[in-house]
Amino acid sequence: MQIAITGSTGLIGKALVRALRDEGLTVIRLVRRPASAEDEVRWDPFGGVDSGALEGVDGVVHLAGAGIGDHRWTEAYKREVRDSRVEGTRTLARALAGLSRRPAVLVTGSAVGFYGDTGDHAADESAPEGEGFLPALCRDWEAAAQPAVDAGIRVVHPRTGLVLSRQGGLLGKTLPLFRLGLGGRLGSGRQWMSWISLPDHIAALRFLLHDGLQGPVNLTAPEPVTNAAFTSAVGRALHRPARFIVPAPALRLALGEFADEGALVSQRVVPDRLTKAGFTFRHPDIDTALAAVLS
Repeated sequence: MQIAITGSTGLIGKALVRALRDEGLTVIRLVRRPASAEDEVRWDPFGGVDSGALEGVDGVVHLAGAGIGDHRWTEAYKREVRDSRVEGTRTLARALAGLSRRPAVLVTGSAVGFYGDTGDHAADESAPEGEGFLPALCRDWEAAAQPAVDAGIRVVHPRTGLVLSRQGGLLGKTLPLFRLGLGGRLGSGRQWMSWISLPDHIAALRFLLHDGLQGPVNLTAPEPVTNAAFTSAVGRALHRPARFIVPAPALRLALGEFADEGALVSQRVVPDRLTKAGFTFRHPDIDTALAAVLS
């Protein structure tokens, strides 16, 4: 079985490549630079794909895109984030639709940002689109895969929450502060965080490749927590105090628009479709997850 992957150099992409190869599958990595290895195929998110090299692949996982929280949200960077996802997905979907031997499945990334601020309400995949830049981005991001849907390819949109890993993401970036005893909640701490351990995220992506699900699927653990509870859990896992508070105005000053759609937004998202399909989480609660990813 052959699986093609974009974004294979990122945190999730690297882990997925390893897991699929351990499973005995052949992995083809789509790269933006000239291909320099036997398992690489060059592609341009704004141009095209070497379609001939993708003839006969069984599945595709599309993870590429500019990091949403990597830079302050200027209008220019928001365009880069949007274009890298929407145009890249459209380019790939059109290329796959034009193959004579199309893949059975395209798993193309999305995010829980689709739901916007859900407050204390638990949102499953039937919840409506929220308001703001991220909900509109996720809507257009998912819609860009329509050429693949029209061609009869099973398309899945994993709406991913906060992925927990000591090697990157929010947890990886803030671990040095927590280890020094300088960790703390953001704003009021009452905002909900929808998270998933990196091992469970990789297992869920593999599940989506082989299972018959299509459309949006929330990739979050079944037990979201508030930011205050998350902060306390990280402190417990590291045996360090986590009593500091980063006031909301300071976050807005430092992060700009991203503060209200990222750090301070409340998203209580649950994995209804994934759970009903029979997926079993190894790390369903925050303490189990942190113990695993920090060990």
